[in-house]
Amino acid sequence: MKTLKHFAIIALLVLLCSCNASPQAINYGADGCQFCKMTIVDKVHAAEIVTKKGKVYKFDATECMINFLKGFDVTEIKLYLTNHYTEPETLIDANQATFLISENIPSPMGAYLTAFKNKKVAEEIQAKQGGALYTWSELLMHQKK
Repeated sequence: MKTLKHFAIIALLVLLCSCNASPQAINYGADGCQFCKMTIVDKVHAAEIVTKKGKVYKFDATECMINFLKGFDVTEIKLYLTNHYTEPETLIDANQATFLISENIPSPMGAYLTAFKNKKVAEEIQAKQGGALYTWSELLMHQKK
């Protein structure tokens, strides 16, 4: 009986851990973009989606993530993540980011789209590089046009 209890506890722990919906590190130079199939190499513009079931989709640019959403059930998404300008390779919550579209900062797929963790820093870069600032929801609306 004790063995059965232990087995049940272990099985429950395995089940709980397997459904963990959390980000995965992007393996730059090896992982491929879910949308355009290019190898992800740009450490400033990559992005990631994590579903509620824990499936991770990786993208070489935020614009690829946005284009991928057009054919995806967004109610299944737990996290929208993006790299940001001041800390390459670091993923941040896209819902909290400020996005700059500036033709002076190229991104992998040509949308000139860059994310910033801090709005003040985004405004400083915008003052130097030009362009327009967006929140995540504003960016999604802008990209639908």
